[in-house]
Amino acid sequence: MSKKVVMSAMLGVTLVASLAACGGQTNQPTNNSGSASSAPAASGQKTKLAYWTIDRHDADYMKEVIKKFNETNKDNIEVEMTVMADNFNQSVDIAFASKQAPDIFRTNDFPGFVKKGYLLPLNDMMTEDMKKRYNNLLVEDSNMVDGKIYSLPNTGQYWRLIYNVDLFKKAGITEPPKTIQEMVEDAKKITEAGKDIGAYGFAENFKNPSSAFSRIANPIGSFSGTSVLDGYNYKTGQYDFAAYKPIVEALRQMKQDGSMLPGVESLDIDPLRAQFAAGKIGMYFNHSGEPAVYQSQFPTQINWSAALPPTIDGKQQGTVAVANTGNYIGINKDTPNKDKAWKFLEYIYNLDFQKAYHEKGLGISIVPDVNATANKPAMPGIEGFLPTKFDALYATTPTGVAETKVEGTKLGNVIIKYMLEGGDLDKLLSDLNTRYNAALDKARAAGETKMKADPNFDPGKLQGSLAK
Repeated sequence: MSKKVVMSAMLGVTLVASLAACGGQTNQPTNNSGSASSAPAASGQKTKLAYWTIDRHDADYMKEVIKKFNETNKDNIEVEMTVMADNFNQSVDIAFASKQAPDIFRTNDFPGFVKKGYLLPLNDMMTEDMKKRYNNLLVEDSNMVDGKIYSLPNTGQYWRLIYNVDLFKKAGITEPPKTIQEMVEDAKKITEAGKDIGAYGFAENFKNPSSAFSRIANPIGSFSGTSVLDGYNYKTGQYDFAAYKPIVEALRQMKQDGSMLPGVESLDIDPLRAQFAAGKIGMYFNHSGEPAVYQSQFPTQINWSAALPPTIDGKQQGTVAVANTGNYIGINKDTPNKDKAWKFLEYIYNLDFQKAYHEKGLGISIVPDVNATANKPAMPGIEGFLPTKFDALYATTPTGVAETKVEGTKLGNVIIKYMLEGGDLDKLLSDLNTRYNAALDKARAAGETKMKADPNFDPGKLQGSLAK
């Protein structure tokens, strides 16, 4: 056996051992079902359930929640939480392969976890009232597959234009832009007015081209009523990058105007935040996680706010697609303690917990009755991110699988190159359509996506689905 193979085997054993230790399962008997949980407890004995999460930001609060559950539940259940913020998906894979998987875990890679057979369908456990409560939030490939519900939603990332109020005032701008043309003009005004302090009108984390462009194009495009998200047109079931032409042209114009922060093409998200906190950036796009960032990671003295994104023509004909919304936690399909694991999910997927989580600013709810009854979250800066009638839940696009099969340069890199160098935009967008639709055909033929055309899709009809 080669040294390389031996080292690989040793590494695998080490990872498995460390996972077992992290999960608090080293003294638990491993059963053949693929779960590291204890066997069903005899009457009066505690049943220990392992819960793995990727969330670090709410860990202290969740410890309190789980402590209360452990002390008050009538079923002798004791949940042990482990935070695994790094390499979470890989850790789950290794745990299932070694039959040391947790009983309950964050469905961080929902499509992958379902495809690998990790998750238990919840349909038969849910009451009719619970099904009614979540009815409008059940979306194929987001929390269910072929009608089987594997997880339920809790919170989501609400996308906004984030702007420096002080710089806007300095430039004589009274309100955030309503159109992308106004955004271009405002960025130029801010840059001119901010010369004395080295401030610029616009920035995004273009070091990661795909992430940067999606942060801009998705909220603008979906709010404009294009029916396009991640380049995918829900109505036609095909990629339609031409819908993004005005957005791409606006980025090119801001770059040509000198309105973007210098070196923006190599800017990562945290350096961007640092520059924004220092008062050097007028506008950028991101989601509702930012208020917490400017409270702890990058404390700032600037006056900033968030607004609904501009649209292509000023008409708000669509809705802003809320990200990372459809699923939260699920149950290991092989745990011998399915009913007791469900008791914990019931405790989490209820109005009281979700209201408290929302009100503490740990995440903004997408559940309508929470948004209708909860108090405003206790987090400075959160006001502009709160749900509106213009926010909505969209089905997951097939772009994740399509991009694994795309030949040639991917979307983000094509767009950023055009932004920096120019070129024939129509030709570039047409070429993207050809290559991405060919990749989509391959993904469909391989059974990797079931997404198909929905001629009746109307993003405007989604208005009011999460909040009034």
